[in-house]
Amino acid sequence: MNSKKVVKNAGWIIGVRIAQSALSFFISILTARYLGPSNYGLISYAASLVAFVTPIMYLGINSIIVQDLIENPEEEGKILGSSILINVISSLFCIIGLVSFSYICNSGEPTTVIVCFLYSVLLVFQAVDILQYWFQAKLLSKYTSILMLLAYALVSVYKLIILMLQKSVFWFAVSNTIDYMLIAVGLYFIYRKLNGKHLEFSKSTSKRLISKGKHYIVSSLMVTIFAQTDKIMLKSMMGAEQVGCYSAAVTCAGITSFVFTAIIDSMRPAIFENQKVSSEKFENSVKLLYSIIIYLSLAQSLFVSLFSKYIITLIYGKQYINAVSPLRIIVWYTTFSYLGSVRNIWILSQNLQKYLWVINLSGAIANVVLNYFLIPLIGIEGAAIASLITQVFTNVIVGYIIKPIRKNNELMVGGLNAKYLITLIRRVIG
Repeated sequence: MNSKKVVKNAGWIIGVRIAQSALSFFISILTARYLGPSNYGLISYAASLVAFVTPIMYLGINSIIVQDLIENPEEEGKILGSSILINVISSLFCIIGLVSFSYICNSGEPTTVIVCFLYSVLLVFQAVDILQYWFQAKLLSKYTSILMLLAYALVSVYKLIILMLQKSVFWFAVSNTIDYMLIAVGLYFIYRKLNGKHLEFSKSTSKRLISKGKHYIVSSLMVTIFAQTDKIMLKSMMGAEQVGCYSAAVTCAGITSFVFTAIIDSMRPAIFENQKVSSEKFENSVKLLYSIIIYLSLAQSLFVSLFSKYIITLIYGKQYINAVSPLRIIVWYTTFSYLGSVRNIWILSQNLQKYLWVINLSGAIANVVLNYFLIPLIGIEGAAIASLITQVFTNVIVGYIIKPIRKNNELMVGGLNAKYLITLIRRVIG
């Protein structure tokens, strides 16, 4: 696969998402300041619950669909049509389960239950969002990037209006649903305009997708558990206000996450294509991706750690000052979380998905146990430390414990060699 095409594809994603991120950041600041730590924490709590059920809604199909589209291009319409129908049906069950959980765990808090329901409706439209993987497989991400920017721009106008009208937290809870609805409609329209094949349901294709994706359901759920458990446990142990401060720290740490996501998504098809060429080319492409992720994330972590106090007070104000300490810790665990995303590409390429549930179950258990002891002991800093330890354990240490995936750790260590990053820079400049 043409490396310049991969870089150009990533450039479109990164360039457009920089604009989207800047707009999102501005709106998030206004929203957080207006809602205050308590209501902002309530929205974050609802988002965490939705994140919990999202892996179940996707049934692991989102993790394997790019590879399946590349391997079976003649079944494009069946793959996409079957995926969407399966995910829409599962999204309805997830909404019912989420609202039921919220009602049981937050008895006597009708506002919390309503916010959770309004926020969860986005799952239906997120199921259709799986069309974006077709654009990834075709290296046509410029279309999805522009669409997402336009959709978020419209949602931002909506948020500005309800901010000026000083509407309640319920109005903010539906904003993400509107965003995903616009993207879902837009994706289908562009897909058809680009002569995408007619979407249709196939029982045999559905069985294949579910069979390949089933290994990712539990593993993705486990990842979500150790990514969202801290907020949910903070809500039950310390209240919504602390969740608001913690969420502010998480948001600041993930300001540039779209860059890493864009790089990983753009290089994924190239890695699978290189695997068909030779093992050497495949391994070098994995090392290159590791090198990019490692050095960019370390630079980011160092910068944020040094200027965390200024970042929080400038963006969120003094009412969020409690977010400074956890931010200094949280930003380092993002480095290790990105390593896990690269590792999952390698695991899929080697057909070793069966080990994912072991890896992520270990991380989930570790995270829950650490949060249980550390949150009561040192509050939101304890939640941050628990997440950092979990990411290091899951994405590095476990890789040495499980023998079949030690090769990935070798490639990860190989990525520390800056020559791969330098080679890419020279290739782009040249």
